[in-house]
Amino acid sequence: MTRFKALSPVIALATAALLALTALPTIAMAQNAPPRIRLTDGVIEPLPFAAPVFVAENGGAGDYAAQLTSVVSADLSGTGLFREIPSSAYIGQITSFDAPVSFPDWQAINAQVLITGAVQASGDQIVVKFRLFDVFNGQQMGEGLQFVGTPATWRRMAHKVADAVYSRVTGEGPYFDSRVVFVSESGPKNQRVKRLAVMDYDGQNVAYLTDGSSIVLAPRFSPAGNQILFTSYATGFPAIYLMDVGSLGVQPLAQLDNGTMTFAPRFAPDGRTVVFSLERGGNTDIYALDIGSGQIRQLTNAPSIETAPSFSPDGSQIVFESDRTGGQQIYVMPAGGGEPRRISGGEGRYGTPVWSPQGDYIAFTKQNKGRFHIGVMRVDGSEERLLTSSFLDEGPTWSPNGRVIMFTRETAGAGGQAQLFSVDVFGRNLRQVATTGPASDPAWSPLLP
Repeated sequence: MTRFKALSPVIALATAALLALTALPTIAMAQNAPPRIRLTDGVIEPLPFAAPVFVAENGGAGDYAAQLTSVVSADLSGTGLFREIPSSAYIGQITSFDAPVSFPDWQAINAQVLITGAVQASGDQIVVKFRLFDVFNGQQMGEGLQFVGTPATWRRMAHKVADAVYSRVTGEGPYFDSRVVFVSESGPKNQRVKRLAVMDYDGQNVAYLTDGSSIVLAPRFSPAGNQILFTSYATGFPAIYLMDVGSLGVQPLAQLDNGTMTFAPRFAPDGRTVVFSLERGGNTDIYALDIGSGQIRQLTNAPSIETAPSFSPDGSQIVFESDRTGGQQIYVMPAGGGEPRRISGGEGRYGTPVWSPQGDYIAFTKQNKGRFHIGVMRVDGSEERLLTSSFLDEGPTWSPNGRVIMFTRETAGAGGQAQLFSVDVFGRNLRQVATTGPASDPAWSPLLP
């Protein structure tokens, strides 16, 4: 029997649920059109915001107030859509959460939105309150919110505050309160140790899920975020395993004949079906497995290599890569199998397609003229747009709101290292994701509850 050594489930995922979310009374003001960032493919001037350090409402809250404010500001500034006004420019101060806001003080420094907050800390409980204001119209934007949690969840509360601000200003869904599972790498390039790890979207709160005794690849979260699929070489051949996030228990996805290889798994939107590639007798096709019954269905039957399947958000279609025409291209077929249609049409080779959570784009890896790119196209193959270019960019994964793509970038040469990067769907705001060492194969979780 295959054995995996996993770390203690106590430290595996720091995603303890927040205890409560409460709406606060809204301060009555004149109602005019609030500031909005319109996300288009044009140049966007970042929206200036002010975020004074949240008010510490008791003696134990000071450090939490400063740290929470810092994370909120970093989340928003990190999108490239917001620009934080430094505190050295402030004219006014926020010393009481419920005191009236002196809007002229913030208008004078050209802040378009103002974020105010307060923190209480007592024993095992932290209470965080915040409000968002439209400075130039002198009005509150939406309800104030209150989060109640534990000291272990303070970063999550900060991400939730930033999510609320982001959504109210952009009109888009949130994504800061999410996690990323990835492959953490260490050791020389020709003897790399690879472990499954999970972190907050911004690289913080890293926890290791396996101990590196076998090579692991391509982890994927379930739609509920409570399971992870991954490929392991624990038996000497690639095989798919299913991990329970809470207990870190691991089991083979399916019992298959000796000599078969399974890889490139991904969940269906309902979480009950997994699609994957199976190699048998030198031929690789795409199969679907019902997790509950263990029943397996073959979806493709071709002498080519069919791999990297990904469901559409409604579960009705599957996008995948195939070399059936001689080179890697992207195809779409019904979820139950059937005649696929090719959607990629440009120069070069296409692989690792992933349907966006919104259903409007398909992200992919492209290789052309010695360069690798992360790109997106519409689901019919139109409007192809390359977002990055480097020696090796591959393996895109979508943020929960479908606005940001994370991927692996590897540098050239014997000392080359794999790192995680992100870029928005229009090719703006390319950023390296902070990790403690080389990292690859990211997969974004759904938004946390």
